[in-house]
Formats: sequence, C-alpha cells, structure tokens
Amino acid sequence: MEKVNRSEAQWRERLTPDEYRVLRQAGTERPFTGEYTNTKTRGVYHCRACGAELFRSEAKFESHCGWPSFYQPVEGDAVTLIEDRSHGMLRVEARCAACGSHLGHVFTGEGYDTPTDERWCINSISLTLDPAE
Repeated sequence: MEKVNRSEAQWRERLTPDEYRVLRQAGTERPFTGEYTNTKTRGVYHCRACGAELFRSEAKFESHCGWPSFYQPVEGDAVTLIEDRSHGMLRVEARCAACGSHLGHVFTGEGYDTPTDERWCINSISLTLDPAE
C-alpha cells in the first residue's frame, strides 16, 4: 500500500474544519448525525482524506449505536489498529493505513450477529461512499 504523506498545513487546506477535527485530531462526530449512519446503499467506502479503499457495504450492519458499523474492513492491510487509552478507558482505534487518519474504534464481544463478533464503529465524516453501479 502506498503511503500518503502530507504536512498538517496541507491537510488543513484539503479538509473542512470538521473533517480535520475527526480525521487528523481523532475527534468524533455526534451520534446519529453522520450521512452514512443509516444508508443501505451498496458500494465501497473510501477514506475521505486520501481515498484509500477501507470498507464494503456487504460488511455494514445495523448496530443502532449512532455511527456506521461494519464487521470487518476490506481484506489486506487497509486499516491500522492502535491501542487508545484516552478518556480513561481502553479502546482500539482504527486508522487508515495509507494516511494515518482517524476512522473510529473497534469493539469486540458485544453479541452482534456478525461473522467476526466485531463492531467497527466508524465516523461517517471519515468516509466517502462510491456507490455500486
């Protein structure tokens, strides 16, 4: 996978202030406000910052948590997982492997009826959907 390297000034020019806050500063959009939270459109989800392919709609499911949920990313090394001890808790942060942008968090063992027993809780603002034809 080709790495995308930009300065923070270049990211600020490329992204809106809200996109920058979530993607580059590990922020979170408010629950139930993102454009992809309830979408059922078939297609491929890409990183909004760099365009890397991250998720497919076939892996998206209804978790009713307020953010788009997937049970796995695309195959390969598209997403990097990092231990996150912020906010007084232990979580697993998901980042785009190509550009290092924050996507959301991964939770396991919550009992969802998915093949992986994982919930990839991803900010809509971190994604761009390329609808299937």
